[in-house]
Amino acid sequence: METGESLVRVDLAAESVAYEPVPESWRRDFVGGKGLGARYLYEELEPGADPLGGGNVLLFLTGPLTGYLPGEQRYVVVTKSPLTGAFLDSYAGGEMAGRLAGSLGDNVGVLVSGRADRPVRLEVADGEVSIEPAADWWGLDARETDERAGEAAVACIGPAGENGISYATIASGGGDHHAGRGGAGAVMGAKRLKALVALDGPPEPDADLRELRRRYEAAFADDDTGRWQAASETLETIDFANEVGVLPTRGWQEGRFDGAEGIGIEAVRDAAHDRERADDPVPGGFQVEGEDGESVPRGSTPISLGAGLGIDDFDAVATLGSVCDRLALDVISGGNAVAWAIRASQEGLIDRDLEFGDEAGARKLIEEIARRSSPLGAALADGVDAAAAEYGGGDLIPSVKGMALPAYDPRGASAMALAYATSDRGACHRRARPVEVEALGGTDWDDVDRVDAVIAEQDRRAVLWSLIADDFFGEALSKTLGADWLAAVGREYDPAALRRVGERVWTLIRLFNCREGFSREDDTLPRRLTEPLQGGPNDGAAIDAAGFEDTLDRYYERRGWDERGRPTRETLERYGLEDLEPDSHHD
Repeated sequence: METGESLVRVDLAAESVAYEPVPESWRRDFVGGKGLGARYLYEELEPGADPLGGGNVLLFLTGPLTGYLPGEQRYVVVTKSPLTGAFLDSYAGGEMAGRLAGSLGDNVGVLVSGRADRPVRLEVADGEVSIEPAADWWGLDARETDERAGEAAVACIGPAGENGISYATIASGGGDHHAGRGGAGAVMGAKRLKALVALDGPPEPDADLRELRRRYEAAFADDDTGRWQAASETLETIDFANEVGVLPTRGWQEGRFDGAEGIGIEAVRDAAHDRERADDPVPGGFQVEGEDGESVPRGSTPISLGAGLGIDDFDAVATLGSVCDRLALDVISGGNAVAWAIRASQEGLIDRDLEFGDEAGARKLIEEIARRSSPLGAALADGVDAAAAEYGGGDLIPSVKGMALPAYDPRGASAMALAYATSDRGACHRRARPVEVEALGGTDWDDVDRVDAVIAEQDRRAVLWSLIADDFFGEALSKTLGADWLAAVGREYDPAALRRVGERVWTLIRLFNCREGFSREDDTLPRRLTEPLQGGPNDGAAIDAAGFEDTLDRYYERRGWDERGRPTRETLERYGLEDLEPDSHHD
C-alpha cells in the first residue's frame, strides 16, 4: 500500500486550486513531513521574502505514517517564520492530524500561497480542497472557531494570528493543541486564512499495519518512556528541571523555583477532572477546569507561565494557559514576553507597574499583546528582541535567532547551549534534549561527546518529524527509525538510509537559512547566559563564551560546514544538494 503521491496547491489571490505530483526523487530523499516541507520551501521562496507578504508560502503536511502510528497523531506546518526570519516547522496533534490525513486521500498536504482579499477557510474532503468564505468566523477565538465548525476537525488562528503576532499559533481541538512556536499563525492571518477544515475521518490501516501497531503499543507500554508518558505526559518536566537546577525562574534569574510543588505534576493530578483516575491523563495531557473553561496544560505552561513569572498557584497558571490557548498565542514566547516586561519595569526601562507573581497583571498584558492594544503590547507582539530594540534591556531574556529560550537553562547543562544555538528554527528544546542525560549525571562528557550527542539527536528527530511520529513514541523507533513501518506502506528504506535522510534534511534547512542571511553570528548565545545562575545545585554556573566558540567550531567541522557555518561543496554533494547551492554561497 503506497499513499501520498500529490500535493494540493492553493493560490488564495487567484482563488485557484490545483493538484500536482510530488517529484519521486523528493519523496525518496526527504520522505515527507519536515523533510518534504523543507524541500518545497526552498524551491518556492525567493530569498529575502517577507514572511507576512504574499510571497511566503504555508504548507500543511501529513507524513507517510500519519493515522497509523501509535501515540498522538501529528501534522506539520512549514513556512518562513515572522519571528525569526528562518525556516519554521511546527507540529500539532489531536484529532485534526488523523482526520486531515484521511481527508487528503492520496495527497501529502496543502501548499498555500498568495493572500485572499477577504477572510476564507479551506475545506478538505475526499481528496479535494475548496476555498470557502469565512467572514463570519473572523474575530472568533480558537474555541469559538472549533465550535462553529461543528463535527469537522479544524486547524485555525485566533485573535493573535489575525493581528499578526509574531508568535501566534495555529490551534486545533478548540485550543488544546497548537502548531506553536515561530508564528505560523501570523502567516496564516496575513493570508486572511482563518481555518483549514478536515471533514473526513482518519485513514483505515490494513491488517499488516494493525498488527504492527499492536506489537509496538505493547512494547511501548513496557518501555520507560511509555510508562513515564502514561503517568505524566510532559508535565513532570517542571519537577525534573527544578530538581536538577535548570528551571528558568523569574525571568531567567534563577534555576530553581520554591513554588514548583504548587504547579508540578502532583498539583496537576489534584486538579484533573477524574480525581479517582487522575493518574490516567487524556491523550495529549490532563484535562483540567479553569476560569476560562476546560484546558489541557503541557509542561511548557507551568514552566513559562508559572516559574518563569513567579506564580506558584496552579489554578492561576492554568487560567493563563487557557487565555493563551484561546487567543492562539505561544505560551513560551508569551510567558517570556511578560517576564521581559516585569524585568524591564524593575529596571525602569518602561513605565508600567508589573511584578512577578501577579497573575492578573500577566493576563492583562497577554491580552494587550494578542490584540496589539497598547504600545507595550504592540512592541512585545514581535518578540522580546523587538521590545528590547525599542525600550532597551536586550540582555533581560535570552533568545537565539529572535526566539526566546524555552524549558531548560543551559547554564546547568552545557550541551543544551549548543542545542539551542544550532537549532534550525531558533532556540528550541525539541531539536535535541541532551539535558535529560547530562543534568541527571552519570556522564563524563567532553566536548566531542557533547557535539556528537547534539548532532545525533538533531538528525534522528529530522527523520522522525519527516515521518511525523509522536515525540514520545518516536523513542520506540530509535533503532529502526521507522523502516519497518515504511515498508508496510510500500516505502523501502533501511535504518542507515533513514539516518542519511535526517542528515540531508538538516543540511538543506541550514542551506535555506544561510540563503536567508544567517551565519555564525546567529549561532550565538546571549550575554545573559554568561552571567552566573542563581540558586539550586548549579548556583554560580555560567556559559564560558570562549569555550562555547570552540565547541561550535567542532560542531561545524563534524557537520561538514565551513567556519562561517555554511555547508561546504563537498557536503552538499554528499547529500545530493549541490544543485541548490546559492550563487553567493562562497562569496
